[in-house]
Amino acid sequence: MMVGKFLSIFILVLTSGFCQAEDIWLLIDTQKLQLEIKRGNKTIKVLGNIAIGRNGAGIKQKRGDDVTPLGEYKIAWINKHSPYYRFYGFDYPSVKDASLALQKGLINEKDYKKIIESHRNQQIPPQYTSLGGQIGIHGLGKADIHIHRFMNWTHGCIALTNKQIELLSRWIKKGTVVKVK
Repeated sequence: MMVGKFLSIFILVLTSGFCQAEDIWLLIDTQKLQLEIKRGNKTIKVLGNIAIGRNGAGIKQKRGDDVTPLGEYKIAWINKHSPYYRFYGFDYPSVKDASLALQKGLINEKDYKKIIESHRNQQIPPQYTSLGGQIGIHGLGKADIHIHRFMNWTHGCIALTNKQIELLSRWIKKGTVVKVK
């Protein structure tokens, strides 16, 4: 009886860890301009020639700075009818973004608390603070693919071709972790 109980617990622990390790997540390399679809530590697919913000990647200082934020985010919403074909919105600004911005005086205490509370309640953080919002992964829509191939053109998002975003849509869902480095 004890062996059976032990075996059941062992299997439960083993499969729980296995499921978590098998979750799909995305790694966005802003230097190599590529997006990796990953399962655990294994790379499933690499999508190259992505575009990021016009002013590169780093710590966003304010709305409209055209910087792609570095950090870890989750997909908070999905817009399948976006002008950019599809849009996968991040839970930006993160708690880390908000804490750093408060320390630097980029946001006030009220906005900081709203951002923290939204994350605590697993809601989309305010998108219209001075840190900006509406950051995510999207396609081109009707944008010029030639411009996409030769320059970073977004206002802080990660852009893929429509074909790439279609492929990505098979893997991505609300709650998917996205690491931007």
